[in-house]
Amino acid sequence: MSGSKSEGEADLTPMLDMVFQLITFFMLVTSFKAASLDLSLRLPVVGSARPVETQGEESLLILNVNKEGQLMVYSLPQDIVPYLKAEAKMARLEAKRKTGNFKDTDDLPATVVVRADKDTPFGLLNLVIKTCQDNGFRKFALKATDKAN
Repeated sequence: MSGSKSEGEADLTPMLDMVFQLITFFMLVTSFKAASLDLSLRLPVVGSARPVETQGEESLLILNVNKEGQLMVYSLPQDIVPYLKAEAKMARLEAKRKTGNFKDTDDLPATVVVRADKDTPFGLLNLVIKTCQDNGFRKFALKATDKAN
C-alpha cells in the first residue's frame, strides 16, 4: 500500500445549513405575545383569577391600559381609535384567509384581553371597550391577578 492515507473528513456545510434553517424557523413561529405585556401595570386582585382559555380557536388581542387610561403598546402610548381600527382590519384579513366565507359585518374571531391598572377610572376603561365594540370585537376578558403584588 502506498504511504498516503485517506482520512474521511466530514463536510459540515449541510449540517450548518440545517441548523440555520431551524433557527430561522423557530424565530418565525415564536409568539411575541409575551413581549406585548406591560409588566409595570398593577392588576386588580381577584381571588378567582385564571388564565384566558381559547383552546387555540381564536387569537388574542392584548390591550394594556395604564391608570391614565392610555393604551400602551410595547411601553409606548398609542391613540386608541387608530390602533384598534388597524387591529380590526388585520383580524378581518386573517379571518378571511382562514375561512373564505367571513363577511366584514361578522363579529371578529378574537378575544380582547384587557390588562388595566387597578387605578384606571372606569370611564376610561369603558372608552377602550366601547371602541373595541365599535370595531367588531365582541369577546372580552378582563385580566386580574390572584395575589397581591
